[in-house]
Amino acid sequence: MSANKESWGSRVGLILAMAGNAVGLGNFLRFPVQAVQNGGGAFIIPYLVCFLVMGIPLLWIEWSMGRFGGKFGHHSTPFIVDTMGRNRLWKYIGVFGIWTNIAVAAYYCYLESWTLSYVFHSLAGTFSGMDQDGVAAFFIEYVSLGESTFGIPYEPIVFFLICLLLNTWILSQGLAKGIERVAKIGMPMLILFGIFLAYKGFTITAGENGAINDSTVGLNFLWTPQYDKLWSPSVWLAAAGQIFFTLSVGMGTVHCYASYVRSKDDIALNAMSAGWMNEFVEVVLGGAILIPISIGYLGIDRVTELVQSGGLGLGFRTLPYLFYQWGDVLGAISGMMWFGLLFFAGITSSLAMGTPWIGFLQDEFNWKRKPAAWSFGLIVLILGMPTVLFFNYGVFDEYDYWAGTVSLVVFALLESILFAWVFGINKGWREIISGSDIKVPGIYKFIIKFITPLLLLWVFLGSLFTPKGGDWGKAIAGDWVLDDSSIIKKIANSDLKAKIAAATDPATVNQLQDTLMFVNGSRILLVVVWLSIALLVYIAYKKRVREGRI
Repeated sequence: MSANKESWGSRVGLILAMAGNAVGLGNFLRFPVQAVQNGGGAFIIPYLVCFLVMGIPLLWIEWSMGRFGGKFGHHSTPFIVDTMGRNRLWKYIGVFGIWTNIAVAAYYCYLESWTLSYVFHSLAGTFSGMDQDGVAAFFIEYVSLGESTFGIPYEPIVFFLICLLLNTWILSQGLAKGIERVAKIGMPMLILFGIFLAYKGFTITAGENGAINDSTVGLNFLWTPQYDKLWSPSVWLAAAGQIFFTLSVGMGTVHCYASYVRSKDDIALNAMSAGWMNEFVEVVLGGAILIPISIGYLGIDRVTELVQSGGLGLGFRTLPYLFYQWGDVLGAISGMMWFGLLFFAGITSSLAMGTPWIGFLQDEFNWKRKPAAWSFGLIVLILGMPTVLFFNYGVFDEYDYWAGTVSLVVFALLESILFAWVFGINKGWREIISGSDIKVPGIYKFIIKFITPLLLLWVFLGSLFTPKGGDWGKAIAGDWVLDDSSIIKKIANSDLKAKIAAATDPATVNQLQDTLMFVNGSRILLVVVWLSIALLVYIAYKKRVREGRI
């Protein structure tokens, strides 16, 4: 018998934990940058459409799959999907639901540790008196394992270990006493900090505290619609991609959390509640902090330049400097709140990443909660250390691309086909509406069967064959040259090889060649981890056969 007898303590705790799983660093760092780069206010149109026809259906699919698998004592995706599709291959498709979480946690905990470190640096006044270049240099020095301001040798490694130990300890306490308790504290604190910073973002006045623009300039820059971009497939792909990031679908965490609800508990309203809470945090709070504050003090031209480096460039290299325009005390408090909310957003997500592996060990090998949790911590430590030690060689980015991007789309596409076409839309629909506290619109039966899988297929193919510069019109006209960001070009390392070929300085060539080596090494490591989990699934399957459970 399985050692897994856990359950959620309350409905509120479950919803907050699910929302915490979805609300992550991308809500505050990635979303506003994506909006700026893809049409401003017009981006919201494809974003909301994708949320309604892909995000909500996937949430219902994953919640119902999880609850269905939980009826049979399954708490991780390999045997949840195996229960829904009687084909020996489905359980190995389900490996993605464990592997993705382990691989993402390996670099996500490191990113999360930056926020924890920056909380302490903000309170200690490290950024006081620094100009913007100084704050940016601090970040570069930090990720390069340079000299510590606190005098701590290898400070990033220390904070990574602290963060990983904290995650592992909380996971070892269980669902109700660990994950649920953190969600009940972390989510309200995140929203409280976010509301304060959003208020500051809304009330910036030109001429006060060094501001050169009113808050309206930043808000208009972010939300003024560029309707011409609505017809660009690249914008719709970006919107669909953001939905994956923001809802944490295609990972296996939702399945795992939902597998612990009772068989007749509502999932339709719960999924909607968690999904819309995430949207509020992302659109309302995430859209009112990063871009408006940056433009208020730096201007549109400077922020447009910084946006090209993504949310990390603004969030870690810029905002700590801007907060101190409000004075030393408010600057320290604002920095603590900003990195505090990022930390809460991060840890509520990373805790979810540990549950599929723990559930798998409990179900299939009768492990107790604590050793299963600490085994997860050990694996993440081993897999995550390369992202810390070789951050400047692209290991972090490789983990993020393959595990945090491509894997999500692949698994979501396959599970939508399984749910609607293999398990069957009629049976699937009954699962969704069983015990529902709301009336689910009947149109979603059609959407889940046809629209969602087709949209997911389009996202995957669009990522696989992305045309150069995102110029779909030129590509469709017959001049289809693959962009270096396409999956095919990524596999071939085309961008890196082109840089090596163009480099003339021997030191630069050596640097790029080392990066190529580490990039390929990280991919091999990820494949080895996937195959190892698949082997464990095979062993678990044979164990079930011997015990007569299949």
